[in-house]
Amino acid sequence: MPNIFSKNKFIILVFFIITSCSSIPSNTSNSCSIFDEKYFWYKHVKSTEQKWGTPAHIQLAIIKMESDFDQLAKPPRQKLFKVIPYKRPSSSFGYSQAVKGTWQQYKNETGNKFATRARFKDSVDFIGWYTNKTESILKVSKNDAFKQYIAYHEGWGNYKNYKKNKKVIRLAKRVEKQSNLYKKQLSQCSNSLSTNKYIIF
Repeated sequence: MPNIFSKNKFIILVFFIITSCSSIPSNTSNSCSIFDEKYFWYKHVKSTEQKWGTPAHIQLAIIKMESDFDQLAKPPRQKLFKVIPYKRPSSSFGYSQAVKGTWQQYKNETGNKFATRARFKDSVDFIGWYTNKTESILKVSKNDAFKQYIAYHEGWGNYKNYKKNKKVIRLAKRVEKQSNLYKKQLSQCSNSLSTNKYIIF
């Protein structure tokens, strides 16, 4: 009987950890609300900020635009004759919507060989790595949400052509606006988050 009880406790604990890590926050437009629900995410974005220099609010704004914090997000399938489901337009997946090739480059360059696109910790570290390379390659400040997102969306090679792409400019403006909102929100709750006494997984 004690063994069964211990096993059940273990299963319940694992279930709690998995569900708490994978569920989408109820209000993805509010950074304080996100961290109230996902208190361990705060540690990850701050760690990325310290490691790569990418502000927390810009990390969040990119994820908001790319996946809306859905760890299993994928591009919708294309349709043949507007009806028949066909292949997806890219291999984008996870919080960061990184494609397979760029994700592999990130793993190779950082040595984070067990990183997965469905893990928040790895996803924000990927964003920090990517924005850091953008600053190095394109001389775009990591504090510039607008241009950083354009480089993130278009890739370093296509960045120079972004002024001809009205769609990506609209998206980048939305990221910039959301980034500023997250920044304002974080200024109001960062002190309480920093002193949070929850266990960080």
